[in-house]
Amino acid sequence: MTGHSRANDSVQLPETTASASGVARATTAAVWALFALSVATAAHSVASGSTWRVPGYVVVDGLTAVVWVAVTFFSGIVHSYSRRYMAGDAAIDRFFALTFGFTLAVMVVAAADHVALFTAAWLAMGVTMAELIGHAREWTQAQAAETLTRRYFLASGGALAGTLALLAWATGTTTVSGILAGAGGLSPEVTWVAIGGLFLAAMIQSALVPFHDWLLSSMTAPTPASALMHAGFVNAGGILLTRFAPVFADIPAALAVLVVVGAASALLGQALLLVRPDVKRRLGGSTVAQMGFMILQCGLGFFAAAITHLILHGFYKAYLFLSSGSAVERTAPAEDSADGVTLPSLVVGLGAAAVGGAVFVALTGKGAEPDSGLVLAFLVALTALHAARDALERANLAPGAALVALPVIVVVPVAVYGVLFNAIAAALAGVPMTHAPTDLSVVHAAVAAAFLAAYLAVELGWHTSSKRLYVALLNLSQPAPETELTTAEDYNDA
Repeated sequence: MTGHSRANDSVQLPETTASASGVARATTAAVWALFALSVATAAHSVASGSTWRVPGYVVVDGLTAVVWVAVTFFSGIVHSYSRRYMAGDAAIDRFFALTFGFTLAVMVVAAADHVALFTAAWLAMGVTMAELIGHAREWTQAQAAETLTRRYFLASGGALAGTLALLAWATGTTTVSGILAGAGGLSPEVTWVAIGGLFLAAMIQSALVPFHDWLLSSMTAPTPASALMHAGFVNAGGILLTRFAPVFADIPAALAVLVVVGAASALLGQALLLVRPDVKRRLGGSTVAQMGFMILQCGLGFFAAAITHLILHGFYKAYLFLSSGSAVERTAPAEDSADGVTLPSLVVGLGAAAVGGAVFVALTGKGAEPDSGLVLAFLVALTALHAARDALERANLAPGAALVALPVIVVVPVAVYGVLFNAIAAALAGVPMTHAPTDLSVVHAAVAAAFLAAYLAVELGWHTSSKRLYVALLNLSQPAPETELTTAEDYNDA
């Protein structure tokens, strides 16, 4: 096909029907049944405030219930979508078995109380995702991506296993709940080694800089697997930090490290997506940025906000991945606008962000005191403003209409986020340390200034003025060479 071009609508493809695979039908039904069970569990947990236990092995609390509802819902959507998408694939049964197995592994991570069970489920989660990334067995690049990602996931599992073994030895208990109860008696040396291991495991799993390479190299996965990865798998870092918050949440220096690490990934991930020409890796850069923001929220001491963020990000990213094919079909080449943002638009946008921040403070009470809650409110409002700009750009509205719509699509999503934050915080009320705000510091001020400067740089087009910066970002956003298809023939053969 080299040397020939063809219009998108020149070939009418036959309508695909849902797969008749028994495994596909059974796992799809099973995952929706698990979703119904998870909703019932969450409702009972919130209504009664009780925690269900299998002593020494399983604890089902508010965090467990919330994660179960989220992961089974996303998995149910992926299972249902995949019955049509994967129809005709020779390994369809294997795909559905791995996807269902991954779902079960995440559910066990959320509920496990024994350190060995927690570690085994964490490793199983990584191994099954690596297998999904390498689903196309005849595709050399897919096998290279599977090998690369498996190495990262095993490193994350190794860091977590060593950390939990250390904590179990130091506290004299093999249960997560026992470790958390005894965290206050740990020596400073053990505490910091454990903090390092937990942070490392979370950073690798959530693809934070400098471990983002595995995520950008994983695009060989079938699109439904990519949706599950970006909507569920990468969120595991936030779940891990929320579960083990009592180990480090009362140490300001540890939280400051999370703030810096999260902010760096959020800013760099956003920069990477600006230079990527391909849809899936633009979404990959976006995920790096969003996971950085999630970890940043943990560093601010608002773990319930991090859980809220990962749920909203899961909905958003699952939709974007599952609709990425139609996005490519609808996109036509167009010249970039050279006008940039106007002064009235900039003023209205910043004013809308200020109102959005005030709404968030009014709804949640976070930011009403001079602590890290102020930074949280500021970043939520600024992030909403940036998302609103992107939405308006895609909508192609007239300048006047866009100016009128901007405040609405900034303030309303912030209000929705605030309401959901309150609901998640209520569900996590029995989980220790879900709110641990810290005093304002130089680190907080520097991060807030960096986010504002980055927003202004993008809006005013400063990031496009340096060819050297563009090339550096483009190089940084490249996947591992062995995982990338580089010629049309490779794509056609695949």
